[in-house]
Amino acid sequence: MATTARTPKAKLRAKPRWRRRKDARPEEILAAALDAFVAKGYAATRLDEVARRAGVTKGTIYLYFPNKLALFKAVVRKSLVPNIERAEAGMRAHQGTAAEAVRHLLQTIWRSINDANLSGIPKLIVAEAANFPDVARFYWEEVASRALRLVTSAIQRGVERGEFRAVDPRAATMSGMAPILFALIFKHSLYPVSGLRFDFDAFIDAHVQNFLRGLAK
Repeated sequence: MATTARTPKAKLRAKPRWRRRKDARPEEILAAALDAFVAKGYAATRLDEVARRAGVTKGTIYLYFPNKLALFKAVVRKSLVPNIERAEAGMRAHQGTAAEAVRHLLQTIWRSINDANLSGIPKLIVAEAANFPDVARFYWEEVASRALRLVTSAIQRGVERGEFRAVDPRAATMSGMAPILFALIFKHSLYPVSGLRFDFDAFIDAHVQNFLRGLAK
């Protein structure tokens, strides 16, 4: 069959658009899944809804993610795990005081998760851990335990150097992290109906300041 001069050009124009769209699909699916998980929770989220939000078919999701648990894991690995990895790298390179390290870690943990959608993930975990232990175990191993380990190591360093009081580093870490978890849960539960005007960033800054005062000798 004869071809016109326009046919090859049309094909060349169409092919890159298709490739860009195809390459973008996993990102679009993950963004839609994050929205759905935060809005609906893990149990109530259906892949049909994720597909609708992403503008793809349900079958397209299965091309990239075999099931809902795999999709949730991919969301966390895409949105939260890189923040943990950067914090770990920062601690390995840190040359300052232990107080500076603790302050930086707590504020970084807060800022990295205090996103309109990301901040809803801890609430999801707390609410559904009992019914979905595989989800909770994954989040613990990939995110929570690593964040706790970072803060614990910074506090331990401060104790060993004599910069902090002789506290139990792990117990102190739990005390330091608890207000952050409270703020995240409150933000996605009672706060929307409370009528309060609340500055979460100021709350975390005040907590970090008071926490460090409690650690100092």
